[in-house]
Amino acid sequence: MKNPAGFTSMTEMTEITDMETIPGESNNQLALTTPEPQPIKRRKKKSMVWEYFTIENVSAGCRRAYCKRCKQSFAYSTGSKVAGTSHLKRHIAKGTCRALLRGQGQDNNQFITPYNPKMGGSEPPKRRYRSPSSPFIPFDQDRCRHEIARMIIMHEYPLHIVEHPGFIAFVQNLQPQFDKMSFNTVQGDCVATYLREKQSLMNFIEGIPGRFCLTLDMWSSNQTLGYVFITGHFVDSDWKLHRRVFNVVMEPYPDSHSALSHAIAACLSDWSLEGKLFSLTFNHPLSEAGLENLRPLLCVKNPLILNGQLLIRNCIARTMSSMAKDVLGAGQEIIKKIRDSVKYVKMSESHDDKFIQVKNQLQVPSEKSLFLDNQTQWNTTYQMLAAASELKEVFDCLDTYDPDYKLAPSMEDWKLAETLCSFLKPLFDAASILTTTTLPTVITFFYEVWKIHVDLGRSITCEDPFISNLAKSMQEKIDKYWKDCSLVLAMAVVMDPRFKMKLVEFSFTKIYGEDAPTYIKTVDDGIHELFLEYVALPLPLTPTYAEEVNGANNGKTNESHQGNLLSDHGLADFDVYIMETNSQQMKSELDQYLEESLLPRVQEFDVLGWWKLNKMKYPTLSKMARVILSIPVSAAATESIFDITDKQLDEYRSSLRPETVEALICAKDWLHYGSSDVSNALVRMEF
Repeated sequence: MKNPAGFTSMTEMTEITDMETIPGESNNQLALTTPEPQPIKRRKKKSMVWEYFTIENVSAGCRRAYCKRCKQSFAYSTGSKVAGTSHLKRHIAKGTCRALLRGQGQDNNQFITPYNPKMGGSEPPKRRYRSPSSPFIPFDQDRCRHEIARMIIMHEYPLHIVEHPGFIAFVQNLQPQFDKMSFNTVQGDCVATYLREKQSLMNFIEGIPGRFCLTLDMWSSNQTLGYVFITGHFVDSDWKLHRRVFNVVMEPYPDSHSALSHAIAACLSDWSLEGKLFSLTFNHPLSEAGLENLRPLLCVKNPLILNGQLLIRNCIARTMSSMAKDVLGAGQEIIKKIRDSVKYVKMSESHDDKFIQVKNQLQVPSEKSLFLDNQTQWNTTYQMLAAASELKEVFDCLDTYDPDYKLAPSMEDWKLAETLCSFLKPLFDAASILTTTTLPTVITFFYEVWKIHVDLGRSITCEDPFISNLAKSMQEKIDKYWKDCSLVLAMAVVMDPRFKMKLVEFSFTKIYGEDAPTYIKTVDDGIHELFLEYVALPLPLTPTYAEEVNGANNGKTNESHQGNLLSDHGLADFDVYIMETNSQQMKSELDQYLEESLLPRVQEFDVLGWWKLNKMKYPTLSKMARVILSIPVSAAATESIFDITDKQLDEYRSSLRPETVEALICAKDWLHYGSSDVSNALVRMEF
């Protein structure tokens, strides 16, 4: 039943948001007859509904609100009585305005569904309206699907999450308009996101000058399938070092000699990198048969630099992990004793309190805390041993305060633990560099590998057979790495103006003694031969290089103002002379660089930035430095540097199609960076 004012209920009369009354006047005053009505003073309307409604006078003393979209009218005021805006809000919020629904492309006619206990929750959702300052944002189904795909990719959620009852209940309560998604739908959305990001990355690398370096990391699965993770390393036109996962290639027979060759060929074709490859770094050593299978492919697809001497290299992270396994294996008994003692302390709060009490009473100065190691990562075992060794006095006295503790290692055990730590510390310090720096690591690891090599050489001469035998086992592995990779490590050092050939000469003298000149000459000949190859076979002009050349040409003045001396016919003989002596002049560019004084050895030195500033002085040498300094020493991901077990794809991802696995892994890597544009201005985004 309607009241005289035209309202359907008393609620509409009392839920008043925007009251429009005459300040200071009561109803009695309004009822008085006055010879001339006073103008009504109304405060500014603040409700969000006025974005969608207008007020119109329909008769004397009667006004109605009209929807701007569907033109439906609603009671607003009759005489002095003003209706609220609640019924107007309901018209917008509950979706009864069909014109608004059509504008959003929706077929349903409700924005808010009745409460359904099966959807989850303990009580019906409360009705909430926006504040006057919050804008109305139309619901966008496509945008929501896009964001769900990004969420799944970035956080490695299972694709089936969109079919989980808990997720469906959450989304339906959050936005009832959102249509349920199936596994196939979200899989397609994730692949679409991958394709968009891939196109953006392809546009970015089209303008990359120089060559690319690739790393290959083979993962296994519970289905005996192999997955080759291929990552590209390159320096952009602004001399910034980049790393991107290019492909994840499924290999059904990972132990076959052709598995890696197939994956590399697929990557070169996919990213149009034929003729642009400089080096390959493998996470696992290749067999001789595998190498023989790979070389012909690369000869056809890629012109070899230095006859392929720099092309195939081993991963330093895997080499150091293998050496660390030797140490842990040699001391496994004492490591177990210390691990059991740490476990006794950390698995009980009362035991931990007693341990801290004893430490405080003994005034042990160590700031390290005990923790149990993760036996799949050797760095945690080293840190556990190092912390326990500093707190050995506490363990020795703990049984006095805690009679149940009977696991204290002996003094000989502690001495052996300290020996193990002395072998692990140089490996830990070197490997940690790979997890903390974004600068080129190939220069740093010349020094780190050389230092480890020298330290092990001293340990071999130790009278203690345990130390001597362990050092021999470790040196065999570092010797193999040094033999395979010392040339490229040394060349990178030469490209650092703080060291050049001087550090190579000093280091080789320490390692090789009287034979050092032979090895030094090998590096010197190699760097000169590589330089001549860059002179004789210049890389094709990329768009970036073309811009630099055009920019240089634009800076030239018109020849007509320079007289006959610089005209086309003035110095024809001089042009012939330049062509005849060009090779010698280009060679002197390298010699000039090597003969100049070393730069001061500062800690924070941007070697790529230095070459950027000096690329006009050393045009050919800078191209060579750009690629050499981008060579990665490790093929392992940052989180896998310390792994002592092979990486394995989890069971869920192993069940997906290979194309989907590649899309999810690659897109996650790319989404950590902003979209690349053709100007190569890449911005890192934090999520």
